[in-house]
Amino acid sequence: MQTHFSLTLAGTEIWLLADKAIYWPERKALLIADVHFGKAAAFRALGQPVPHGTTASNLSRLDALLDRYSCEQVYFLGDFLHAPESRAPLTLEALAQWRSRWPDLAMTLIRGNHDRRAGDPPSSLRITVVSEPFLVGPLSLQHEPDPHPTHHVLAGHVHPVFYLNGRGRQRLRLPCFSVETGLTLLPAFGDFTGGWEIKPAAARRIFVLGDGGIWPLG
Repeated sequence: MQTHFSLTLAGTEIWLLADKAIYWPERKALLIADVHFGKAAAFRALGQPVPHGTTASNLSRLDALLDRYSCEQVYFLGDFLHAPESRAPLTLEALAQWRSRWPDLAMTLIRGNHDRRAGDPPSSLRITVVSEPFLVGPLSLQHEPDPHPTHHVLAGHVHPVFYLNGRGRQRLRLPCFSVETGLTLLPAFGDFTGGWEIKPAAARRIFVLGDGGIWPLG
């Protein structure tokens, strides 16, 4: 099973990873979008019966990626915390414990729309917060998928998914990467997120994720 797919964008190699992230070998950087830490806690604060453990699950997956790849930098492409209610004590304590496991790892958050509502991460997490677009080499790291005049954009925000049609009315929704001229969309890293349907187009490459693997369509 293929767990990553190598692409060259704007002259630099990136790896699309089966676990909804990008690894950039040249920069030893991991890029994830839309983790939405504390989303379940925010819903519970509103009286909604949603499952526990999503923050722990997301952090465990992130740990696994950092163990697997040689990383000096993590870029969060927006929506680190979901809402003001995400600052529940248990969520913040889990994040603090996670950060203590990676004391030397540089972390940067490109502020997204949910970050503007939730507020920046606690300063104790030592995450540099910047506005978009954030230019690194030939790439523009963003939350919103707005075009950039000179750099290839890596962005999140829309949580791209692809529907596979089975027999009858059966449909399977899977997270995906969408790659087209000037723009690559990352799937939402968070487990507890919705999705926006991506449809095939002549100038668009779609990479579907499922069962620990990644495969290109077409």
